[in-house]
Amino acid sequence: MISSNPEGKTERALVVGGSSGMGLALARSLLVDGAEVTIVGRSEARLAEAQKRLPESARLRTIAADVTQEDQVARLFQRTGPLDHIVTTAADIEGAYQLLPSLEIAAARRVVDSKFLGPLLLAKYGAPVLSPTGSITFTSGIAAYRPAPRGSVVAAINGALASLAAALAVELGPIRVNVVSPGWVDTPIWTHVAGDAKASTLDAMARRLPVGRVGQPDDIADAIRFLMRNGFVTGTVLHVEGGHRLA
Repeated sequence: MISSNPEGKTERALVVGGSSGMGLALARSLLVDGAEVTIVGRSEARLAEAQKRLPESARLRTIAADVTQEDQVARLFQRTGPLDHIVTTAADIEGAYQLLPSLEIAAARRVVDSKFLGPLLLAKYGAPVLSPTGSITFTSGIAAYRPAPRGSVVAAINGALASLAAALAVELGPIRVNVVSPGWVDTPIWTHVAGDAKASTLDAMARRLPVGRVGQPDDIADAIRFLMRNGFVTGTVLHVEGGHRLA
């Protein structure tokens, strides 16, 4: 359970990307633990829908903000007040999975903005409101370690997050900064990656993996909660990928 910090106060967590997939699963588990949870996303409508899917609680708050915009990130933390944990699972990869001749730089920039600059801004403006025993968790992915054709941009950004977390763990300590690196997880993002072939693509990967299945959002939520609660882990990439690096 992470409902209390050492002083017995309710933990306060900010989950960027909490309106769907892994972020939504994390928000749900934290609410069950008794934490105060703020979920952040760009769409008011998606946040409202996510709120309906989460346990009804006075400890849940939603804020619409685009974390690729520095002014919006600064205002976000003016609204949150003190926090214990910041987690981001957000990513805009639409159009990024292309072979190099077809890759549009605008799509690549959206990945850079959402998966790298967004986390950097969250750390810049979030660190001052975090408790000294607090944590920041980024989300990378298997593409950095098992790159494939069409995935060059996502692979590069996922790899960069490991270096960013290591550097920030040194700079921001004792605040802990880590990365969770999921493998193939059954989330809505696969609609952008595989389109109508989503189910067959995930089934084929499940047969390859040593664990015999692809991941579920709760698998990643459990890993993030470990990084949040273990006070002796920082500057680390936690791989949660069903053995994909071995297959």
